[in-house]
Amino acid sequence: MLFALVLSITAVAQEVATPVNYKTMIVRLAEIEVYPEHLQEYLKFANEVDRLSVEREPGVVCLFPMQSAEDSTQIRILEIYASEEAYQSHIKTEHFLKYKQGTLHMVKSLKLPTMKPLDPETMKLIFNKMTTASSALPTE
Repeated sequence: MLFALVLSITAVAQEVATPVNYKTMIVRLAEIEVYPEHLQEYLKFANEVDRLSVEREPGVVCLFPMQSAEDSTQIRILEIYASEEAYQSHIKTEHFLKYKQGTLHMVKSLKLPTMKPLDPETMKLIFNKMTTASSALPTE
């Protein structure tokens, strides 16, 4: 899964037509609690929207969903957008609206805090390292 993440972020970073300004990127860590009886259905929706968003939207740099090892109903999604405009465009896409409408009854709680990177310059190093590291990873 990590290998797929590295490849998808690297591919998206390379496809963005204009250089990414690391100081103006939007970074969020979505905190979602799902009702247990809807968990499997929610995970299908989440995986689909994350995959389609990264594949189709150049401004979506990363959507990386994670599930708590201690409580499977606790979902976190690391979201990185190239800009506020990219985020606004994302939430108007057909695939996002399908996810949002389809999961409303499944979500017990949702928090979308915007995070401020402590050192935006380090993001450049992370993406450069991922590009270099991805060429050294074995293929599946």
